[in-house]
Amino acid sequence: MEENKEKQGFFQKLKQGLTKTRNNISYELDSMFHGFAEIDDDFYEELEEILITSDIGVNTTEEIIDRLKKDVVEKHIFKPEDLKQLLVDTIAEQMSVADADYEFEDRKSVVLVIGVNGVGKTTSIGKLAAKYKQQGKKVVLCAADTFRAAAVEQLAEWADRAGVDIIKGVEGQDPASVVYDGVCSAKAKNADILLVDTAGRLHNKKNLMAELAKIDRIIEREYPDAYRETLVVLDATTGQNALQQAKEFNEASKISGIVLTKLDGSAKGGIAIAIQSEMKIPVKYVGVGESIDDLQRFDSKDFVKALFEA
Repeated sequence: MEENKEKQGFFQKLKQGLTKTRNNISYELDSMFHGFAEIDDDFYEELEEILITSDIGVNTTEEIIDRLKKDVVEKHIFKPEDLKQLLVDTIAEQMSVADADYEFEDRKSVVLVIGVNGVGKTTSIGKLAAKYKQQGKKVVLCAADTFRAAAVEQLAEWADRAGVDIIKGVEGQDPASVVYDGVCSAKAKNADILLVDTAGRLHNKKNLMAELAKIDRIIEREYPDAYRETLVVLDATTGQNALQQAKEFNEASKISGIVLTKLDGSAKGGIAIAIQSEMKIPVKYVGVGESIDDLQRFDSKDFVKALFEA
């Protein structure tokens, strides 16, 4: 009952957060679906333009339209207004996340969190720590972003708020050595989840790749039985830049999931669809506010409902 209430409350925040995106896309789609008498090339061309300008992206839009064209023929759809629900269902299906994608939540896990500075990475880690702690899990945070002193202090504040342990180094310390200490602590405390914050530098990708590779070797050597998860945190307000960041980080470290923040302040919520479709990596969590419980598991049906329904 309490869980349903929390889920409903989060949906309302998600719907409110996606207002800007919904206003952009829904008005145009409704006008189009009611403005065309038949489903023809002009109809598909206008639909394509609306989806692309909603940050859904060119490749994803083409995939969606190809799928719609196929369904229109197979399901004998003739009226444009009958196509809207099909569009919504197609996107929801494309974005669905399986329960198996959250397996790391129920295993002894090391969760590496990457992302550029300013996207809400450290905050997201704090919120995830609180979420797992509420589920009864023993959580240890590892502040391995030693490049930025403020990041360590910020994560320590979140650890305090969430009521979890934190391992931290000093500014300029080798991040891999902090991760080593974090792994040793997690094993000694029999922790369920070790959440590792890493430095968010993309401008020198070579250094970042070397750093992440070193961290990987430490975890592999010291904690081979741990389930491995790598989440990249992206800021929804940056639109197509978020997609580009995801691609670059994926080259540096194999990403298994995406955390999409700041959906409440964005008119570019469609980027969630583009990222999942192009990267073939699931959006696992979305953030819609500042409070500690404003980061939740991604639900594709709720997302498209909040995106397309008035």
